[in-house]
Amino acid sequence: MNFFTERLQLRPLCLDDLPTVHEYAGDVENIKYMIFLPNATEQESEAFLRKVEEEWAKQVPGFYEFAIVLDDLQVGAISISLDESRTQGEIGWILNKKYWNQGYATEAARAILEFAKDELKLQEVIACCDWRNLASAKVMEKIGMTLIDDKGQRTYMKREETARELTYRIVLN
Repeated sequence: MNFFTERLQLRPLCLDDLPTVHEYAGDVENIKYMIFLPNATEQESEAFLRKVEEEWAKQVPGFYEFAIVLDDLQVGAISISLDESRTQGEIGWILNKKYWNQGYATEAARAILEFAKDELKLQEVIACCDWRNLASAKVMEKIGMTLIDDKGQRTYMKREETARELTYRIVLN
């Protein structure tokens, strides 16, 4: 399953992406707003990628994790996780900091919303971010999402830190 945008390819994230995934997943600056990161070792990144490959192998995956590829280089990832009813999804992304502020997250997110609507037949998609993560909030707004809650809370699992969380939503009809 591959998608192409003007500048990017989105394809299933896989074990072959280990070096580039670990580069950003282990970088403390790169992951400061990511709940389950950083990955302290390459083995942690590998375990994550094995889980992703197992999910892709399922007849009906519960989540889809795509590599964001620019000029044949994996520079990030974008995912959509489905609720039990398979009518709502949650989108999330990460980019290597070398590729921030160039519109790649927005471009990839628009493509995933099309996939969510046309292929997965979702009714709505949500996205969440740390209130300090202005770049992600801007992406959510650029792709047509609306802020529905600014009083949530997120816990950073590996840092024992909490922060206020923003939740955005888009209806796909």
